[in-house]
Amino acid sequence: MKNFSGKVLFLNRADINTDEIIPARYLTENAKEALKPYLLEDINMEGFDNKNDIKGKAAIITRENFGCGSSREHAPWAFEVNDINLVIAPGFARIFKRNMFNCGMMAVELPAETIEHIFSVFSNHDTDLETDFGNGFLILKAGDIKESFELKITEFDKALVKAGGWVEYADSKY
Repeated sequence: MKNFSGKVLFLNRADINTDEIIPARYLTENAKEALKPYLLEDINMEGFDNKNDIKGKAAIITRENFGCGSSREHAPWAFEVNDINLVIAPGFARIFKRNMFNCGMMAVELPAETIEHIFSVFSNHDTDLETDFGNGFLILKAGDIKESFELKITEFDKALVKAGGWVEYADSKY
């Protein structure tokens, strides 16, 4: 099972699409590792620098409709090779979310009000996230501030995450 704990990258924008996650000009790469330097290269967010802001992050907290746009497995792969295995948002494009779980990663939905609260409390701090997968909690910590949020994913998605993704799950079952 992958690591789902560590430093948080806050992306305070809705509708971040797959072309911004990994630009189409890199889709000819046939090795996941080749995608690493291009993650979020084309995202348009004031003050964001993909060369410096991604390094050392393990999770992303963002706004609604994350991963919209064209369908591509390259988007989760680009996160995976950058050691980001968890994205938290109020909602995801259906295919992006499925691709995340199929890669053994997590796309976790929290209500928009909860995401708004998280941004207001944690986004201006160096924030760590701990994923208590067994008990079903996400725990955010920044200095003396600590809050827990329920981790809700389906039993099938839990099985995919535990197996390491769809291929590993299918190999163990069929």
